[in-house]
Amino acid sequence: MKTAEKKFARVIVNISAEQLDRSFEYKIPEPLRDLMEEGMEVTIPFGKANTERKGYVVAITDTAEYDESLLKEILRINEKAVGLEGKTLQLAAWMRRTYGGTMITAMRTVLPVKKKIKESVFRTICRVADVAALKAQIAKLNPVRYAARTRLYEALLEAESIPEQMVKDKLQVSAAVLKTAEKDGIIRIETTRQYRAPQAGKQSEKNRAQLSEMQQSVVEEIRREMREETPKPALIHGITGSGKTEVYMELIAGVIAEGKQAIVLIPEIALTFQTLMRFYARFGERVSVLHSKLSDGERYDQYERAKNGELDIIIGPRSALFTPFPQVGIIIIDEEHETSYKSEKVPKYHAREVAEYIAAREHAQLVLGSATPSLEAYYRAQCGQYRLCSLQARYGGAQLPEVHIVDMREELKSGNRSFFSGKLKALITERMVRGEQTMLFINRRGIAGFVSCRSCGFVVKCPHCDVSLTQHRDGKLRCHYCGHVEESPKLCPKCGSKYIAGFRAGTERIEEELQKMYPSARVIRMDADTTKSREDYERILSAFADGEADILVGTQMIVKGHDFPNVTLVGAIAADMSLHACDYHATERTFQLLAQAAGRAGRGQKRGEVVIQTYMPEHYSIVHAAAHDYEAFYREEIGFRELADYPPVCHMLAVQFYSGHEKAGMERAVQVAERLRSMVAPEKMQVIGPAEALIGKLKDIYRTGLYLRSADTEQLIRAKDLVEAMQEEQRGNSDVMVQFDMDPTGAF
Repeated sequence: MKTAEKKFARVIVNISAEQLDRSFEYKIPEPLRDLMEEGMEVTIPFGKANTERKGYVVAITDTAEYDESLLKEILRINEKAVGLEGKTLQLAAWMRRTYGGTMITAMRTVLPVKKKIKESVFRTICRVADVAALKAQIAKLNPVRYAARTRLYEALLEAESIPEQMVKDKLQVSAAVLKTAEKDGIIRIETTRQYRAPQAGKQSEKNRAQLSEMQQSVVEEIRREMREETPKPALIHGITGSGKTEVYMELIAGVIAEGKQAIVLIPEIALTFQTLMRFYARFGERVSVLHSKLSDGERYDQYERAKNGELDIIIGPRSALFTPFPQVGIIIIDEEHETSYKSEKVPKYHAREVAEYIAAREHAQLVLGSATPSLEAYYRAQCGQYRLCSLQARYGGAQLPEVHIVDMREELKSGNRSFFSGKLKALITERMVRGEQTMLFINRRGIAGFVSCRSCGFVVKCPHCDVSLTQHRDGKLRCHYCGHVEESPKLCPKCGSKYIAGFRAGTERIEEELQKMYPSARVIRMDADTTKSREDYERILSAFADGEADILVGTQMIVKGHDFPNVTLVGAIAADMSLHACDYHATERTFQLLAQAAGRAGRGQKRGEVVIQTYMPEHYSIVHAAAHDYEAFYREEIGFRELADYPPVCHMLAVQFYSGHEKAGMERAVQVAERLRSMVAPEKMQVIGPAEALIGKLKDIYRTGLYLRSADTEQLIRAKDLVEAMQEEQRGNSDVMVQFDMDPTGAF
């Protein structure tokens, strides 16, 4: 295919989110055409006086949108532009090339939203009473009647001052409670003019935990890596409760001592008050946090503070990665296996890959941490691309829980058709008698559409792909990777049972059954219906932490890093559901969910127990999760990935077609597939499909998917570029839109 000539460039003059759509067209002079790339900083003549201004190239074309005779020429490329703006543009250009989309969408991703900000007032809750007096006050309070006040006072034992907004949002403390505490001489409320965002009070060396020998060994190992000229990313494989956060903080302390900054990525759902307080108490006011509840102005304030050198640490979800620190020294991605690190919007980037790019550019250390690492990260560690560090003991000597696997096929044979096995019922009863707490987790990930037999556990799978078939409303079963279609069976093909159908269960039904079995039990439900806002999420967790409930029922959100010392029993209802999702990650996700769920039990002084209820007790993901054996699971799963040629052994690019007309998207996908097959040898790149997407139609838009597989990422990027060129040829003649997803984390 003929490559478009670089004759014209769209240039923006001011890098800010509100100016991104205001670009100007310039000619590219002949000597610069082979050198010009998107993202470059250039010097241009601007305005009537042709004043020399700095600009940034956001698009390059071979045709002009305006009269060519009226266009001015770019003067020169500023090749030595390495300031924060230049780095931001370099990152946007790299993301645009790697993940597709436009330069504008990439820049919107990496830039803070810029808004005019009114002066804000910042209020801090400061402890006035000494520690002894405060402890005496806590001892007098009824923890049930005065739960909010108790939470406030206990927090003030850890930190002498706390931002008022954190007290209200995270601790669920009302203004009335604060007023009473102030009146009683416990606190003082200080008001100052500040940037609008959560900030910390004074740091204290007493909040520095004593590291175990194993933790200290990991710190020293990573510090040795940091002294290398090109440090490798480090993967900390630490079992649940092993103290990874303390390792992170010790590494950060060393980076700050060198005058550098730290970015800490945490899945938003894990941004709990307790986690943030540990960082605030250790590092003080030069810590800030980004999260979805911040306004545009507040978010922009934090970027400004970082750029001006007023922060040392930023904590937040994947967007915190774009904080414009002058000199990043370390990037930490906690719970790196979480799917929330992958963007669902264009550009569909993964925070791990972008963090690798930033760390390499800044000569910074990238640290990944997880009890259940993603196969991608662990594979790279096994190949020597990452340094692997292990924390294989719980901090403080706490024991891992005892895990029981219950075969629900046997329960059915014995006449038990409820959600609860005999073993789980008996252990819940024990906890009720002993005053201990229980968490019941229903594995609803991937529940939609798969068909299974409750008698023998058989699941209807695609004969061509290692994924379950999905049941559609017309009764047919379809594979969303290759397009295979078959009729839904009336009887189980394996055992002949009539108990074969789509499985349906929900937290609400489980809550109802619990109330029937245990009328006196205090049950809290935590799912999408009960957590409409972040306040609901924090309120439920705080209530459970305060002992206001005996049993917490929820979906996968309840197994994400929470620490409840009085929880000694975790039950996984329908543990194998996620095994049957139409996604090659299904087995990995199941292992991670069950291992993380098991990690919630016995985190205090009492040893915990876990019950995994399943129709597939022999499946290796369940067996290894019960044994807390990640390495054994990895060995089996990577073997299957190698056989199927799936990531991380190779790379995969999903090409996603969207159209308002039913046939148009499929026709374009077929056209693209044929072009790619004719141009690339099968041994270099496999072209799979096209097939209708998992959800074939959404909001009147028809969706079609095409998958490309190759061991060479550059081969996939070249294929993406070719598809984009084909799209450009059809611009104005078709409503088909194309998006790209590099190494997708779920089925399209």
